[in-house]
Amino acid sequence: MTTILVTGGTGTLGRLVTERLRADGHEVRVLSRHAQPYAVDLREGGAGLDAAVAGVDTIVHCATTPRGDEQAARHLIGAARRAGVGHLVYISIVGVDRVPFGYYKTKLAVEKQIEESGLGWTVLRTTQFHDLLVRLFRILAKAPVMLLPAGVPDQPIEVAEVADRMAELAAGAPAGRVADMGGPEVRSFDSLARAYLKATGRKRAVVNVPLAGRTYREFRAGGHLTPERAVGKGSFEDYLAARRG
Repeated sequence: MTTILVTGGTGTLGRLVTERLRADGHEVRVLSRHAQPYAVDLREGGAGLDAAVAGVDTIVHCATTPRGDEQAARHLIGAARRAGVGHLVYISIVGVDRVPFGYYKTKLAVEKQIEESGLGWTVLRTTQFHDLLVRLFRILAKAPVMLLPAGVPDQPIEVAEVADRMAELAAGAPAGRVADMGGPEVRSFDSLARAYLKATGRKRAVVNVPLAGRTYREFRAGGHLTPERAVGKGSFEDYLAARRG
């Protein structure tokens, strides 16, 4: 039986990955800041992290924070080396090497750490999850007028499909950078926002606002998309309908 540690195992993706792996018969440890017995803040590392990693065959690294991901990765990689872990699987984002967005730069830096770690590794990049858009639109819809970045497309994907792929990769051998996963279709932000408003019964004026800067230009150019890898099945409307059910 394979022993697998899932960091961020109580989060949106990590929880589903944990469920898939356990259903497949793997022994799974969940690491997060508050999940016992492996309640560890990766940004701090320490003996608790070494205990969580001891005896583990594979680590699936789903944990992420707005700040501290690079430091967390250094601690995790160090613990993995000490424990002789054979495989580290990491979830990343399509476009981290193209869009100069701060969080994307951090994800790319973590990818580089993993590639240079000396461990067996696998990296999967995907487009944004549906729930990220819902959280964004919920905030934007608080105002009477919903302001959107003009001309920006998106390609959201169902997180459960990503979890299935991550579990598959974790059960296999290190594969390096694997093929990206994108949602089933490229959509305008405008159309996605209107779908959200319709599904939630909100009535808002939607205004598309041109922005400035290189990051906006790269998002507008689709640097975060992978239309040639539109392998996802569930649409944004499917996700919204499931949330209402």
